[in-house]
Amino acid sequence: MAAMRLRHLYRHRNFWEWSCALPVPHVDLFGHKLNKDRNERLASIHITPQDVLLVVDVQNDFCPGGALAVAEGDAVIPAIHRIAPLFQHIILTQDWHNPDHSSFASVHPGKQPFEQINLSYGSQTLWPDHCIQGSKGAEHHPALTLPRAELVLRKGFDREIDSYSAFFENDRTTPTGLGGYLKERNLTRVFIAGLAYDYCVGYSALDARSLGLPAVILRDACRAIDLNGSVAKIEAELAAAGVVIAQTTDLSV
Repeated sequence: MAAMRLRHLYRHRNFWEWSCALPVPHVDLFGHKLNKDRNERLASIHITPQDVLLVVDVQNDFCPGGALAVAEGDAVIPAIHRIAPLFQHIILTQDWHNPDHSSFASVHPGKQPFEQINLSYGSQTLWPDHCIQGSKGAEHHPALTLPRAELVLRKGFDREIDSYSAFFENDRTTPTGLGGYLKERNLTRVFIAGLAYDYCVGYSALDARSLGLPAVILRDACRAIDLNGSVAKIEAELAAAGVVIAQTTDLSV
């Protein structure tokens, strides 16, 4: 036993000496440039062919005048257009609800929008009717012009369960298929913009991390609802999960 312990320690000692001799990397996991002391991030995040821009729910009903309007929701569009040319891969998501979706306050007698109820998968915020399949409100905002988008992922079409995230429904276990798509296409890092920062954008980033994908939220290309402290709550979760919060001006090729 003593000999085994010595061999074990010797192996670890050799590994430590070897690892200390490795060259200092120039970028971290998310592509941030590092200085020679390893402890200072510089401003640029380098975009690679394995990165994907995920544009979340920039739809009429989430923009000013819509049924569930996010303040300045349409202001994300110029920021998205500025960075889109940096990416070889762009994916759009689209909320796509049944007229009697279980997340609508209108289908629960006596309930009002923004109240909380418990459904089979847990707590659910009730929303005004929005993004109903085939409606004008469900269409992407007419100013959003991303002809190179290779996939439009519709979510929330199951009447019995809501779907904030682009990766999983709100039970956090039923996949949308996006994770498999990214794996098949060898897309290994996700940059997220759109609506709303504290719901569909934030949940998508958390689920990307749960799948082992680096996730970067482009904060100036998002807007929030901020319902009952939802921004502070999601930001605590994002920090714990290792999601990077960046600005569109941080990106480069």
